[in-house]
Amino acid sequence: MRIGILLSFIAMVSAPLALAQEITGLWKHAQEPGWIEIEMQEGVAKGTVVRNDAYPERVGREILKELVLADKDKALWRGQVYAERLGEYKDADIILATSDSLQMKVKVGFMSRTINWVRVEELPGQSE
Repeated sequence: MRIGILLSFIAMVSAPLALAQEITGLWKHAQEPGWIEIEMQEGVAKGTVVRNDAYPERVGREILKELVLADKDKALWRGQVYAERLGEYKDADIILATSDSLQMKVKVGFMSRTINWVRVEELPGQSE
């Protein structure tokens, strides 16, 4: 009985950590030639452009910042995304639809836009 309770407790405590690990990694924009790497530091994630074939000057830019797990049951993250056209950060909701796909939703006024990203193992041309 005590072992069952202990295992349940461990599962509940480690679930947010598992979700945190799921958001980290290398992601590719579903339609555009852009890649970001999401890293976790002290429970807060950030995403940096690591490659952009259309706009190479954007490499190194922090495009996602202050991402925190808002709802573990829905795999919902909240933070800010850099809106290139506006030149500023906007609030964003990020949902891990699966462990290999995420949807980034950004609202600006009455308008909203959803951008899909897919997980990749490496950048193109990086295989050995």
